[in-house]
Amino acid sequence: MRHQIEGVDFAVDEHIWGHRLYDEQLPHLAVLEFLGILGSNADSPLIATPTDRVRYRPQRQIRLRGLLFNNPYVESVRERAIPDDDKWKTWKELFADDATGLGDDDMDYLRQAFLSFDDFAKAIELLRSSAFEARSNKRWSSKFVFPFGPDALYEDLRVDSKGASNDRRFFARTGELLYLMLSRAARGPELGQKLIERLFDSKAPMNRLVKALQGEPQFAHDARDVGYLPYASHPRFDRLCEDWLAILSRDMPIYDALEHLIVSAGLNLLMYFLECAKKQSGDAEPVEIVCEIVSRERTKVRALSGDSYQTNQALSLRAVRAAVEQIKLTDGWADAVGSEDPEGECAKLMRDCFQWPPAEGEYERLSGDALVRELAEKAESRHEQHFGKIHAAWSRAIGLSSRRLARRTRYAPNDRLLKTLVVTIVDERMQFDEFLQEARRRYGLVIGDSEGAHLVREKQVDQEALSENRGNLETRLVGLGLVRRLSDSCSFVENPFGSKGDE
Repeated sequence: MRHQIEGVDFAVDEHIWGHRLYDEQLPHLAVLEFLGILGSNADSPLIATPTDRVRYRPQRQIRLRGLLFNNPYVESVRERAIPDDDKWKTWKELFADDATGLGDDDMDYLRQAFLSFDDFAKAIELLRSSAFEARSNKRWSSKFVFPFGPDALYEDLRVDSKGASNDRRFFARTGELLYLMLSRAARGPELGQKLIERLFDSKAPMNRLVKALQGEPQFAHDARDVGYLPYASHPRFDRLCEDWLAILSRDMPIYDALEHLIVSAGLNLLMYFLECAKKQSGDAEPVEIVCEIVSRERTKVRALSGDSYQTNQALSLRAVRAAVEQIKLTDGWADAVGSEDPEGECAKLMRDCFQWPPAEGEYERLSGDALVRELAEKAESRHEQHFGKIHAAWSRAIGLSSRRLARRTRYAPNDRLLKTLVVTIVDERMQFDEFLQEARRRYGLVIGDSEGAHLVREKQVDQEALSENRGNLETRLVGLGLVRRLSDSCSFVENPFGSKGDE
């Protein structure tokens, strides 16, 4: 009998990928949720066996997010030609009108934290400028300050007249799965310690500024369990962990490194999503992502890259149907069909595997084949609502896919993703061709004629087109200061941040 998952009518996606990956939780939100769990487990970061029960108690920081994202009055009050005391008094009255009553009714502590109202307003302006999606039309309680330290972390909330609740729209458990993945990687505990040392310094200047606005931290009432991850180990967990350790070893400020950690998380989560889909479908070939390197001229690789995107987009839906239909190939199914009560035994087996159908109701006496057809249709329909959108949403979010200069979406990595690849893969310097091979090995990226040799053999594209694509990438990286040409046939990719060496 499989792990039983609370709160779902049937479990199909969950046993392929976990509970749960979610399209609206983009990589930066997954990392923010992950950091909240890490902070709650700071005494034993990323130290959990697959059988351990991981729990966390997230911060809510309602005062902080209210001051930053539900406080439109601070600028207008700051500009008034009135004494400082009057500014504080006027602002306090205006803020109180929109206060939630969830610990934000007494804000007098701010007078002791800031020398003047102008200093207070400047602090808010500074932190807003660094926030994620500060200008979006998301509700104010779903906007996030940059994670400058432990006091800047909090969960997504819905705040209304009934109070505050985590409705899991933007913190939908993907960060919980990220935590489990990294804790199940071989070097997880090592990574956990480094993250705590680098990101959870309460005395860091920006964290102290956040704390001055928030005051004492506010926590959720109860601790909660993290989601469900169906694999005790997976090569992608270790790849993600190794990539993060590499990024943290670079000679760059932690706040700059965090941007690369987010892109790396998104790329590896996307690969995990595609790899699990392929495996579930019985496809043993590695994931392949044919990338067009956009140039001024239209390239022959563009159509191939679009085809590659469409192939990968279809993987997860195929996996869902395969997951349901494969039950008919098991010995248990053959026994159920040959029993004295085939309808009842098939239904019982499906309940053990998928938590469906209900024990009583309209499905009670359907045949086994009819039950499989019904669940496959239900699972596909539900999959298309969120799980099925993950490939499109995440590949766009990390800069892997684009519709720029084209009528359909294809893989066309942007500069931000290319920089993260260099920072992650290259310690100091690496031959350009070796870099391309490593990008293919780690992430399935096909760019040049060497990585795409099988496509040439299959006459999907000619070698010249892939060589030109390779040249376009080299030119791009030269422009970004990431490649040095020693001769026409010898180029090196150089990581400008290198490694710090032993610390």
